Order: sequence, then C-alpha cells, then structure tokens
Amino acid sequence: MYKFIFFKLLGWEIEGGFDPKVKKSIIIVVPHTSWHDFYIGVLTRGILNIPIHFIAKKELFKWPFGAYFKKMGGHALDRTPGQKKVDAIAKMFKNESEFRLALAPEGTRKKVNQWKTGFYFIALKANIPIIPVAFDYKRKVVRIGTTFYPSGNLEQDLNRLQLFFKGIKGKTDL
Repeated sequence: MYKFIFFKLLGWEIEGGFDPKVKKSIIIVVPHTSWHDFYIGVLTRGILNIPIHFIAKKELFKWPFGAYFKKMGGHALDRTPGQKKVDAIAKMFKNESEFRLALAPEGTRKKVNQWKTGFYFIALKANIPIIPVAFDYKRKVVRIGTTFYPSGNLEQDLNRLQLFFKGIKGKTDL
C-alpha cells in the first residue's frame, strides 16, 4: 500500500537508503516547510520498512491523538522552559536498542536562514551518527545521505552537512 501511494499516486522516488547495521541515529530532514512532510516521511519509512521515530510536544500525546502518535513512533517531549532537552533526548537513545530519531534542524515549518544545533549536540552526547535526508518537492525525491559521524567541530560539520541539501526545494519553495 505504501509503495502504491508513494510511487504511483504521488509520483515520488527514493534515492539512497539506510544502513541496517546503524541501529541508532539522528536523521535530519531538510527542508521542513510543510505539514506534507509528515506523510511523505511515513510513506518513506513504510516502504523502507525501517523504524524511525519522532518527538513532539507532550500536549500532542493526549486523547484523542496520543495513541496514534505513539503507534507512529512518536515520543513526548516536555518543552517548557528550563528543561534540558538535549540531555532528555540523548537519554532516549540509551533506553532503546534501536532508535532512529527524525528531526528538522530548522525547528519550524517556516523558511529559516540558520539551523538550530540541538540535533548535533544530541548526536555528540549520545555518541551516534547523523543521517541527512532531503525532501525535494521539485524533483519529487526523498534523498537519503550517508552516515555522518560528528567530529565535535560544529562549524565544519554543519558546513559539510548543509552541502548535502544544496539545490533541494521544499514544498513552499515551489
């Protein structure tokens, strides 16, 4: 069903894939400019048959949608001020044997000029790699990059990661 909807009805393609030996990672999805990204991600995950998780504000996990979001791989996050979010998310990796967390470095669905860096520090703290994934709405391609291990040099690593997304057009860029 996933393949029929994704490939036939929507006309999308997938380039690349996830290394099945990498059981824990941060998956950065760029650009995140539309609510459409959610179902494109769900379809991609279903086609590849690989567990991919997400975090959302804890308020979304209440009735009536809470059970649905949990079933879809969601984990609730307390986003009130004063919380150590990087530490809380890094701890999620310690508690799971297989955990791939999709995050949007923009931190919003609006176009931004600079990424938030929490994903990077989560990867360092949890000692896990980062996998770049692009949703290119112009070409209708989900592009999955290679496993990237952060060096600790934030500026250099961000520059390398951002090169992967050069020329990618989000939904609102069309």
